[in-house]
Amino acid sequence: MQRCAAWWHSAAVAAFALLVLTVAGCDRRSDPSAAPAAASTPGEAQVALFTEVAQASGIDFQHTNGRTGEFFYAEIIGSGVALFDYDNDGRLDLLVLQGVGLGAASSPAGDACAARLYHNDAPTSSNPRLHFTDVTANSGLCSRGYGMGVAVGDIDNDGCPDLFISHFGSPGQLFRNNCDGTFSDITRKAGLAGNGGWGASASFVDFDRDGRLDLFVTHYVRYAVAENKKCFATNGARDYCAPATYRTEPGALYRNLGGGRFEDVSAKSGIQRAFGAGLGVMAFDADGDGWPDIFVANDGNPNQLWINQRDGTFKDQATERGVAVNAHGSAEAGMGLDVGDYDNNGTDDIFMTHLAREKSTLYVNRGDGTFEDRSVEVGVAVPSIPFTGFGTAFLDYDNDGWLDLVAANGEVKVIEALRSQSEPYPLHQRKQLFHNLGNGRFDESTRKGGPAFALSEVGRGLAVGDLNNDGAIDFVVNNNDGRLRVFLNTAASAHAWVGLRLLSGKRDAYGARVEVRRKAGPSLWRRVRADGSYLSANDPRILVGLGDGPPIDSLIVHWPNGGREQFPPPTLRSYATLTQGAGGPVAP
Repeated sequence: MQRCAAWWHSAAVAAFALLVLTVAGCDRRSDPSAAPAAASTPGEAQVALFTEVAQASGIDFQHTNGRTGEFFYAEIIGSGVALFDYDNDGRLDLLVLQGVGLGAASSPAGDACAARLYHNDAPTSSNPRLHFTDVTANSGLCSRGYGMGVAVGDIDNDGCPDLFISHFGSPGQLFRNNCDGTFSDITRKAGLAGNGGWGASASFVDFDRDGRLDLFVTHYVRYAVAENKKCFATNGARDYCAPATYRTEPGALYRNLGGGRFEDVSAKSGIQRAFGAGLGVMAFDADGDGWPDIFVANDGNPNQLWINQRDGTFKDQATERGVAVNAHGSAEAGMGLDVGDYDNNGTDDIFMTHLAREKSTLYVNRGDGTFEDRSVEVGVAVPSIPFTGFGTAFLDYDNDGWLDLVAANGEVKVIEALRSQSEPYPLHQRKQLFHNLGNGRFDESTRKGGPAFALSEVGRGLAVGDLNNDGAIDFVVNNNDGRLRVFLNTAASAHAWVGLRLLSGKRDAYGARVEVRRKAGPSLWRRVRADGSYLSANDPRILVGLGDGPPIDSLIVHWPNGGREQFPPPTLRSYATLTQGAGGPVAP
């Protein structure tokens, strides 16, 4: 029976993929992956869920991928973006990573200060709207290289978030936040000057529970511009190579020793025992033992789920826990990644984006730390087949208490119909929204997103957060060789919500879980995290939509060190801070 179910899953996805691509024909503009979002039916309310406000809010950022016509492989990977409050003024600021020139005439490490830091300005009576100011010049935050991924975490527990930025073609950099609006590059002092390889997504995680955030960095493939290989599409035209063209590399794990120094424990921790073309990473407690594990999304190779052995070592248990490959045994092109409790049953599920024709994948937690690919059953497989997905996130965009999904899409192989139309960068696709129906299924709701979702671009890095503290989740996208986009949520105010920041001492309590107990019905569970998506870092605060459900009875916080505390119901439609040690004992 299991074999038959797996065959049906594979056949259903493949058959529908063929149907979609056949109907699209030679004109890719008729394919939903390149066309604007479908128009609403007659009589349907034209209410946009999101408005794109980047330039209106003062951000005029254009990403460059360094393309020269030589189809350098690094051109298609893109760069990340981070939402974090670097100056602790209560508003999310924005860091966007930048590519640089490629080829013999331009070394990736030669361009200075490629990334840009934007400060989220306080609203004024004359300008009450969201507004950012570029403060890169005086920040000390100089990313020297082709920016790839960014991780945010307070490495010294001083209450000010620090940054790690990974690069293609040069070592990553660690920046200490000086708590005065500036940063210092402490890469060499920290012992990270030798970090090599093609760094992609990264995550700060206290894997040994000693109270200090450690660092995990994914590595992609062994590639150098000087060794660029020529690859071709099926029609003989020049095209980008596939990742299988190059050798894979293991990820790297660095243990925080305190005092701003790190030790490379990649070998002795065991995480070098499995290689893969790592692009996405997320730390979460997959097996429910109270210790953080590490999930790595690999591009074209089986994924890795590094289970924490609680002694400083890890074992890859992706295969036995059901997340190494999809339902029919195939490794997919893992790019975007997020983890969240989509079905509100108290266990975290895994969502991943992949290449066109592969579908997106939802691994549902069976409740015991093992997972099952239910992508077809829940409704995310079929709508995602025509798309190549990158940045993605769970987000409750309408605050109804159920986690929805967003995905930034963009091809990695030239779309011939766009090339024939002389498109300068023929890889663009539109983004997607999926609405959680609350019954175990999703419905694609892209058309309700508004005109912003009709933009066809080469989406890559995506980060989520509440930019204007109105209780409506927003997101930003760093488009490859395109403009940065800021999607402001205009639709979530109808439902009640609470915003929570969880602190262990002065720093955000990564890995802590909040159980929102209500006076009737099941609890809502949310987790503190900044990692995930693709090459990006998210708002570490928790935003809980309450929908039309019963009032909150209490909050139970499950802290990363294994402790539990109870807090009283917070004020609705506002943000509250919960600090470890300030709560009370948990009532039975």
